[in-house]
Amino acid sequence: MSGTQSGATRIEDTVRDFWTTRPRRPRRGRKIAGVASGIANRYRIDPVLVRVGFVVAAIYGGAGVVAYLLGWLFLPEQDDQASPIESLFGKGRSSTSSGFTVLLCLIMVPVGGWFFSGAFTGEFSSWAGLLVVGGLLFLLHQRRGNVVPVNPSEQAAPATAQPTMPVYPPAPQAAPQPTMPFTPPSGPPVDTPAPYPWAHVPQEEPRTTPPAWDPLGAAPFAWDLPEPATPEPEEPEPPTKRRKPKVGTATLGIALVTVAGLALAANASWAPGGWITPQHAVGVVLAIVGLGLVAGAIVRSGRGLLALAVPLSVVGMGLTTISPDGYHGVGELNESPTSLTSVLPMYERSVGSINLDLTGLPASGSVVTNVRADVGSVEVRVPKNADVTITCSADAGTVDCLGRQRDGVDPQVDQFTDLGPDGVGGVEIDLIVSTDLGDVEVRRG
Repeated sequence: MSGTQSGATRIEDTVRDFWTTRPRRPRRGRKIAGVASGIANRYRIDPVLVRVGFVVAAIYGGAGVVAYLLGWLFLPEQDDQASPIESLFGKGRSSTSSGFTVLLCLIMVPVGGWFFSGAFTGEFSSWAGLLVVGGLLFLLHQRRGNVVPVNPSEQAAPATAQPTMPVYPPAPQAAPQPTMPFTPPSGPPVDTPAPYPWAHVPQEEPRTTPPAWDPLGAAPFAWDLPEPATPEPEEPEPPTKRRKPKVGTATLGIALVTVAGLALAANASWAPGGWITPQHAVGVVLAIVGLGLVAGAIVRSGRGLLALAVPLSVVGMGLTTISPDGYHGVGELNESPTSLTSVLPMYERSVGSINLDLTGLPASGSVVTNVRADVGSVEVRVPKNADVTITCSADAGTVDCLGRQRDGVDPQVDQFTDLGPDGVGGVEIDLIVSTDLGDVEVRRG
């Protein structure tokens, strides 16, 4: 029991310390709001790795979008007293205006609704993605919470000058005495032998000042030694510029080759029908770009790939969320079949509305059909006396299924059978109506 309490206390202390020393969003070097840059500066890691983590979390489950918006609201900006959400409640000053903070809160409402309803969910659940993001941030603070964060406003301090020994200028040397040319006399004295020209050798005056190599005059007996030769300084070789690996170019090349291969495979006879969709192509290319960003973070190159990763992630999220099963058209679809054979097994729209009128069907027989819109409204009218077995659902919106009404997030009307006002008898209709975001209405005509 004490071990459990101590573990809970450590977790509580870590969370409290994280909130006290939480990252601050810098004003420079950020791409959107500075959440990734603030986390990287706080824990001294490469911001590219943090951005890649947000993109991956946004694709698989949408947790990256929710976590980024929460960081935008709860992490203060550089030099601010409080975060935007705290400033909204009067707990300090923030450079983010109150109007923009309210707008962020309003954006969080639909994003949070779609996220927790599973609209963003791919292979992993939304809750699991959010728990993974929180767990990684918790572990990061546990391991690197004591490091000194990087302050973007700090400048490198100038190097302290080292003391040097005084250098004395060389002492002036005595100018050599000019030598007078020897001129033999016209006639030598009687008692003096004739001198020879080489007998006259001029004598150099002794040095009276210390040489340059001995400015203090510590060795007077060696003053007559010659001055040491000063070696000429060698010119340093120019530094060779190290070429950075072209990670971005290599990644783009691999992505283009992959797209071309997918296009050829989609048209090949051996390719399984429907396997290679736009969602798959965008996902594969985004995975390649993500690997390029990770490799570029290691060798400090390829940061330009972010300009490709961000729009690709938005497109991938749109294709997965709006049309997870493929593209089925945009706009309004109006159908009014009058025979059982003319009823299609599936009526779909990616974005738009569907109006299906089944009141013209004959009074006997049976049909099965499915009506679905990814984003938009669906309206189905059935005959007054038809025997209808029906299921209605929506991820977010309003459902009115033969009088059974639901609204809000994930409104569902489970399968039930309505025999109409005449009881058993009439055409049998097995109907499934659904939408991801919008309204569903099924009524008798």
